[in-house]
Order: sequence, then structure tokens, then C-alpha cells
Amino acid sequence: MSDPEIAPAPEQDSAPPPTEALNQDQPSTKLDKPGGISFSIWPPTQRTRDAVVNRLIETLSTPSVLSKRYGTIPPDEASSVARIIEDEAFTTAGGSSSSEDDGIEILQVYSKEISKRMLDTVKARATSASSVDNVATQNSTPDVPPSPAVEAASVADSES
Repeated sequence: MSDPEIAPAPEQDSAPPPTEALNQDQPSTKLDKPGGISFSIWPPTQRTRDAVVNRLIETLSTPSVLSKRYGTIPPDEASSVARIIEDEAFTTAGGSSSSEDDGIEILQVYSKEISKRMLDTVKARATSASSVDNVATQNSTPDVPPSPAVEAASVADSES
């Protein structure tokens, strides 16, 4: 029996793909050292930002720990609120540092801003909803004195 001949593996290029092949949905890369690649995490891609908005919409409009305390927001309203929250957080985080090396710190600011703005939004909405409920309750109970029969029954109960 003879051993099967082992064919050498075809040679592959070890060079990175050309820059035109990089997609906007992929993290941007930059060469730090010869042969070394590092990933830049700020700014996030549009795909990442859209995913953040979709997650915010889901969190604001579906039952969750947050909605148990503050209530849910209708999906159409949650969509517009989520886009505003993400855009404001992105703008704030982008202006927080001028150094390119602060990607992690900028990302933390972005994340904290989103959380803070989301909580502020649901708290403000819950507060305004409860004050509307209080006004509606106060307006629905008329200031009519009790009828003589109710008053007599109340007096009879207290004398017993």
C-alpha cells in the first residue's frame, strides 16, 4: 500500500483586502504598526446606531421592568422619542472629547447619555400622565353635598 500523495495547499494572499472592499457596516480599521491592525469603536457605524434606536423602541414600547414602573409608550411615539434620544446622545458624546484615542471613554459617555435620557423621558411622561389622571379625578367628582338620607344614615351610625 502506498501513502496517498499529499498535495500542498494552494497559496493564499496574506495581504488585507483593499480598502474599497470595506463596508460602512464594518468597524473602521487603522494601521498602528507595521502588520498590526486596531479597530476604532468611535464613531459607531450607522448600522450600530440603527440597532441602538431599535432596541430603545423595544424597551420603551414593550412590557419590561421599566414599563412596570413608568408605563409603556405607544410604538409610533417610542420610535420618534428613541431617534431623538440616540441623536442627542451621539451629539453629546461626539463633543465630549477631541482625541481619537478616547474611543472607549466616548462610547461610555454615549451609553450613559442614552440611559439618562431614556429614564428622563419615561419619568417625565409618567409624571405628566399622573398629573393628568389627578386632574381628571378631581374634575370627575362633583362638589355636591350628600343627600339627606345618606347624611341621616351616617349620623345614625355614629350615634350607635
